[in-house]
Amino acid sequence: MGALDANYFARLENILWLYEQSYDPKRVLLCFDERPCFLIDNVLTPVPMESGKSKREHHEYVKNGSCTVFVAVEPLSGMRIIKVYKRRTGKEYALFMREVAKHYPEAEKIVLVQDNLATHSTASFYAHLKPQIAHKLALKFEMHFTPVRSSWLNMAEIELSALSRQCLNRRIGSQERLETEVLAWVKARNKAKVKITWQFSIQAARGKFKNHYPLEKAKRSKVNKGK
Repeated sequence: MGALDANYFARLENILWLYEQSYDPKRVLLCFDERPCFLIDNVLTPVPMESGKSKREHHEYVKNGSCTVFVAVEPLSGMRIIKVYKRRTGKEYALFMREVAKHYPEAEKIVLVQDNLATHSTASFYAHLKPQIAHKLALKFEMHFTPVRSSWLNMAEIELSALSRQCLNRRIGSQERLETEVLAWVKARNKAKVKITWQFSIQAARGKFKNHYPLEKAKRSKVNKGK
């Protein structure tokens, strides 16, 4: 968790306020995140499962590099967009956001919650896309950032956690196979419209961090100095 200063609480309450808003198809709320995936293959073919027993894998494995999973999840509708890229640079970010925008032609704004990576900005659009496209994307996305080192406020973390447990919890040796597995998982999850219910509110935050809000902190400091 970052420093609990005025900037932290400004971003905290901004994100929590967004999460409290009702669904609006004209202002679609999306949470975005990315995670690296190591491609690990078996040296020997795993022993097939027998009745009542789990599949056995040899302890030796081979590393085949890595790739990155990009996810944008719409918590209120239960839809998500996921793509797998070889790298995680500003170029991949721009390409992914262009793909995301295509899914919401009727939305006036895509309200995007994301972490504070340098590549997570409209500058990436202009660095890697034609200016006409970059400009349209910059107008389409309304970007909101979690406080520094507070990715727990990003609901995309919940989606990535589910992906890790349900799909990526085994050895996958190639990017092609990983893409196939991930897309099948996404298709099933979208069909079921699995939503994310967020419980932590602004009022809860004000209670939890009561003594850390700047004015309250200054007041307590003044009282302590007067003792």
